Amino acid sequence: METPLEEGITRKPGWPIILGPLVFLISFFLPSPDSFYPLIPVMIGLTIWIALWWLTEAVHIAVTSFIPFIFIPACGIADIKVVSAQYMDPILFLFLGGFLLSFAIEKWGLHRRLALFILSSTGHSAGNILIGVMLTAFIISMWISNTATVMMLISAVLAVIYQLNHHLKNKEHHRVIGSALLIGLAYSANIGGMSTLVGTPTNMIFYRSYSEHFGTTYPITFTGWMDFALSVAVLLLITTWLVLRFTLLKKLAAIPFDKEVFKAQRKQLGNWNKDERLTFLVFLLTVILWFTRANFELGSVTLRGWSSYFPYPTQITDGTVAMFMALLLFVIPSSTEKGRSLLTWTEASKIPYEIILLFGSGFALAKGFESSGLSNWLAQQLHALKGVHPFLIIVTIGIIVTLISEFASNVASIQLVMPVLISLQAVVGQHPALLLVTAALAASLGFMLPVATAPNTIVFSSGHIKVREMAMAGLIIDLAGILIISIYLYCFF
Repeated sequence: METPLEEGITRKPGWPIILGPLVFLISFFLPSPDSFYPLIPVMIGLTIWIALWWLTEAVHIAVTSFIPFIFIPACGIADIKVVSAQYMDPILFLFLGGFLLSFAIEKWGLHRRLALFILSSTGHSAGNILIGVMLTAFIISMWISNTATVMMLISAVLAVIYQLNHHLKNKEHHRVIGSALLIGLAYSANIGGMSTLVGTPTNMIFYRSYSEHFGTTYPITFTGWMDFALSVAVLLLITTWLVLRFTLLKKLAAIPFDKEVFKAQRKQLGNWNKDERLTFLVFLLTVILWFTRANFELGSVTLRGWSSYFPYPTQITDGTVAMFMALLLFVIPSSTEKGRSLLTWTEASKIPYEIILLFGSGFALAKGFESSGLSNWLAQQLHALKGVHPFLIIVTIGIIVTLISEFASNVASIQLVMPVLISLQAVVGQHPALLLVTAALAASLGFMLPVATAPNTIVFSSGHIKVREMAMAGLIIDLAGILIISIYLYCFF
C-alpha cells in the first residue's frame, strides 16, 4: 500500500485557516435553539471549522483530526476520557488487521494477480475498468461488511492503478483515473451493503428496531428487503458510475487500452509459489470467517454464526478476526525467505497511523454531536413534518439522515433517528417502512467526506484522492441517492 498522505503540515495557507477558528469563536456568542442544550451553537461552530479545513485541506488532514480531541473536552461538550476513547474504537482494529493483511497480499503479489485479472477482462477503456472494480466491490459487500470489502480489494485496485501507469504518459491522467477507481471502490462497497440486511450494520439496526415495533403487523423478511433495496442499490450504482465516468474520467474516454497486453502480463506471472498459496489461504479464511461470524437470517430460518459458540460472542468482531489472521501472518514461516515469516514487523511498519487518527476524529465528532444535544435537536426537528405530504416527509428524512451521516458514523446516525421516526410514524400515520427504510438506506449515503464512512477513509489513505474530488462527486451522488430512495420507496409502499 502506498504512502497514505503527503508529508508536511500546511497545504494551502490562507483564508480557511483563519475563517475556521473565527466561525468557532463566533459560535460562543450565538443563542442555542434549545435551552436544554446550550452548547449546540458551539458544536455547530466546531463542526464548520473541521469541515472547512477538511474540504480545503488548509492543513494536513491528519492535523485537523486533533481538533475534536482538544476542543470537545475543553468546551465542556464531553469528558476527555470519553473523547479519547473514540480514537481507539474497536473498529479501528479492523483497520489495523486489514492493513496488515493487505501488506502481505502486496508483498507476495496477489494484488497484482487480481488486478491483471480485472484488467484483462474489462480493460479496453477507463470506463470499463471502473465497471470491473465497482461490480466486484458491489457484489462482495452485499454479504460482508463494507469495510472488510474495501480492505480486501484496495491492494488490487492500487495494483490496477500502478499497471495503468505504463499506459498513461500524462501524470494528471494517471492521478485522475486512480482517484476515480478508488472513489468507485468505496462508493460501490457502501452501495452494495444497502442491498441486503446483512450487508451493513445500519440495516441490522433498522431491522431489529422495525421488527420489535412493526414486525407482526408489517413484516419485512430477508428477501422482502432485497425486493426494494437491491433495485435502489443497482440504480444508485449506475448513477455513481455515470457521475465518475462523465466527471473524473471525461478526458480519458478516448484513450484505448489493449486487453491483450494485460493478458500477456498475467501469463508472465506464472504459477503460484507456496508463499502465495499460504497468503491467499489466510486471506480466503479471513473472508469466510467474516462472512460466517454473525447469525445469518434467511427468511424465517436463522443460521448460527461461529461466534455464537463462544462464551462471549458479542466480544468477537470483524476486527477480532482481522487481528487474529494478521497474527498468523507473523507466525507462519516463509518457504522462500528462510528464517522469516509471511509478514515481518519491518514490513508492517508502514501502517498509516494518521488514518487511524482521522477515523478516530470522526468517532469523536459523532460523540460531540450526541453529548452537545445537536443530534437530538436535529432529529426532533422531524416532528415538524406532521401534516406534510408523505413524499416531502421522506425527502426531508433522507436529507437530514444523510447530513448527519456525513459527520457521524452511519451506525450512530441510524441509532439516533430510529426512535424519533418510530414515534413520528404514529403522528403522520404512514406505513412505518416508508419512514424507517428511508432512514436506513439514507444512512449509507455518506459519500462526501473521508470520515463519512470507513470505506471513504480507507481509500483516502492511498494518497490518490483530493478531498474536493470526493466532495464534489459525493454531493451529486448523495442528492441522486436521496431522490432515488424517495421516489422508489414512495411508489413501493
